[in-house]
Amino acid sequence: MPIAIEAQHLGHTFDKRTVLTDLSVQVPSGTFFIIIGPNGSGKTTALKLMVGLLPVRTGRIDIMGRPIGRYSTRNLARTIAYVPQNVPMAFAFTVQQVVMMGRAPHLGLLGFEGPRDLALGREAMALAGVEHLAGRRLDQLSGGEQQRVFIARAICQQPRIMLLDEPTAALDLAHQVRVMDLMEHLKTDQGITVVMISHDLNLAAMYADHILLLDKGGVAGTGPPTTLLDFPILEKVYGCPLLVDKSPLGDYPRVHLVPGRYFSDRFKK
Repeated sequence: MPIAIEAQHLGHTFDKRTVLTDLSVQVPSGTFFIIIGPNGSGKTTALKLMVGLLPVRTGRIDIMGRPIGRYSTRNLARTIAYVPQNVPMAFAFTVQQVVMMGRAPHLGLLGFEGPRDLALGREAMALAGVEHLAGRRLDQLSGGEQQRVFIARAICQQPRIMLLDEPTAALDLAHQVRVMDLMEHLKTDQGITVVMISHDLNLAAMYADHILLLDKGGVAGTGPPTTLLDFPILEKVYGCPLLVDKSPLGDYPRVHLVPGRYFSDRFKK
């Protein structure tokens, strides 16, 4: 299977503080790849390196078999779409205007959208469930609605790879499963490689083809959910009692928190 993203020996520091150490990973094309790990484990930094928002100073990243540094900004934007946790907007754009920004890498010198671009924008809004908000200003929307707008913008970009940083964090249960189903649809029907950061281990178990577990800036484990989401591994990384059993919905694990044990385990005499 071709490799969409390959990272080799990535390292990164902020103000002399190491946040990634010797990260090597391959993301196969056309897969749903989910990155998990505790807060501060390097997940967002890894994603920003993969999309070119941070410079690669240590190690190497190849996108579709080509070093990321050899892509022009325009060509990289045609290949990868990125949905961050928060997108500050300096102006009060409408939802449709924000979504149509996804067409920018594909427009000509004058930057005018044609009928096909507008049709792709409408389709992207429909897929993300925000078509009824097209005329609303972004600053009039809830955080969850804004997140779905940025997902629509990424879809409108027509990328080969989509990177998302906790896209379900601000969503209710119904919209969480809708977004995850949408990512599965983009993978299956359009062949898009989806790379997502998630704190929800059960969503990762249900949808991921492959999981990367980070801890303290390094790789703590990698593999399919059935082998990686094992309680000895997870308890060691997350530092809290967990129970892992088989989900009644399918052949994948289900992770439970164990209440009332955290403080008792640490302060028992």
